[in-house]
Amino acid sequence: MKVDGGLGLTPDIKKIAANARAQEAAGYDGVWTAETAHDPFLPLVTAAANTEKLELGTSIAVAFARNPMLLANTAWDLQALSQGRFHLGLGSQIKPHITKRFSMEWSKPAARMTEMISAIRAIWNTWLTGEKLDFRGDFYQHTLMTPFFTPDKAELGDFGVPKIWLAGVGELMTQAAGEVCDGFIAHGFTTEKYLREVTLPNLAKGREKAGKSLDGLMISGPFFVVSGQNEEEMAQAEAATKQQIAFYGSTPAYRGVLELHGWGGLQDELNGLSKQGKWVEMGNLIDDEILNTFAVVAEPDRVAAELTLRYGDVVDRLSFYAPGQSDASQWRGVMDDLRAG
Repeated sequence: MKVDGGLGLTPDIKKIAANARAQEAAGYDGVWTAETAHDPFLPLVTAAANTEKLELGTSIAVAFARNPMLLANTAWDLQALSQGRFHLGLGSQIKPHITKRFSMEWSKPAARMTEMISAIRAIWNTWLTGEKLDFRGDFYQHTLMTPFFTPDKAELGDFGVPKIWLAGVGELMTQAAGEVCDGFIAHGFTTEKYLREVTLPNLAKGREKAGKSLDGLMISGPFFVVSGQNEEEMAQAEAATKQQIAFYGSTPAYRGVLELHGWGGLQDELNGLSKQGKWVEMGNLIDDEILNTFAVVAEPDRVAAELTLRYGDVVDRLSFYAPGQSDASQWRGVMDDLRAG
């Protein structure tokens, strides 16, 4: 199992180089960026230029804010710069953000995502083989490519094109990941039960559609962890994590996770409070049973064993989703325990 770090939800671009070098030195296998208040790709340019072995990925870049040609270009360049260490991690976001924040089209997200990733692969194939670009889909058409706009395949050396990952929660998007991707990124708002009873069967359906086995698909997840060196730190970590769980739980698209556990009504309550801006009250609705279902709650020396028990036979790489917990030495110890186990 690989253990990943990150460059932060709101990374200071001036500190990216030092941050990436520090995480490489600490022994992390990779670092991933998120698309929140900053672009997810730009920090990885600096990280690639200042590290040697650290894998680099987006978790996630918003796919529908872009088009296949732009994503193909950006991913190709980062793969070349990093000498084969880049992973293109994509996600759909939700309709209001796509239409109101990015001013882009939204329709049939799972089908659109499947086609987008297929289009990226078609573009890369043209650049690698010289075959005519002739991709014609329901959402994207790419039929023009001239030598002037074709990157030199020698730029990738023997590394090949990047691996493509897709994040998902819903059944159709999860099937799309199984069908056309190299890896699946589980959402932080995922439980062990949901992963085993909903995610894995739907990934298998997608793989079957593509004539592939589930064994060939990588799975990654940022999993909630609540830990601390004393009672005060544990209490602070619990409060911050409950707040984050409540935030995700208020989103209608994630209702299925709660419903699987018989907590569907909680989604209505959280959504109603979110519309009133009652963020603290939302967190108060997350009781200890819900917290322990979504998060590993344990002292530092027990975190690795609990993560392994829940996810060790399923995931290929993981990261610690630990709101309000910034003790780097604490996570180094957990990482060492995971590898030792």
